[in-house]
Amino acid sequence: MSTENSSGIIERTVKIKRCAAVVKGGRRFSFAAMVVNGDGNGKVGWGYGKANEVPPSVEKANKQAARGMIDVPLVEGSIPHTVKGRFGAARVILLPAGAGTGIIAGSAVRAVCEAAGITDILTKSFGSNNPVTLVKATIDALSQLRTREDVELLRGVGEL
Repeated sequence: MSTENSSGIIERTVKIKRCAAVVKGGRRFSFAAMVVNGDGNGKVGWGYGKANEVPPSVEKANKQAARGMIDVPLVEGSIPHTVKGRFGAARVILLPAGAGTGIIAGSAVRAVCEAAGITDILTKSFGSNNPVTLVKATIDALSQLRTREDVELLRGVGEL
């Protein structure tokens, strides 16, 4: 489910989990929502919210996602270089792609890429196929990206 709010933030609900606690009167359900937010222009974040109903859990997740956004360097709609991300048992490889390739990714990784504003990318996930850990692994990979200019500054190369 993808929505765009009034401030131009893209909100993607990746996963909604239902948990049941057995009590005297029957079952009491609670919900957990995994949400990815981005501005479609190089900023992306994730949030995980839990509540007794779905809308409040999504709301909490959106609030958390907006708080922890990271910057993603984009080069012509793709990423600057190949990068690997991991979280728990989930491993993700992101490869830059030429213009017109599109987003070649599963649903969890696709949600992150679309929210970040990436239009051309190749991805492969290994290990866990849990959407929550895949989103975290993808964010880990995107946080490792550096542009050529950033690396030149770090190494003291370029203008002397």
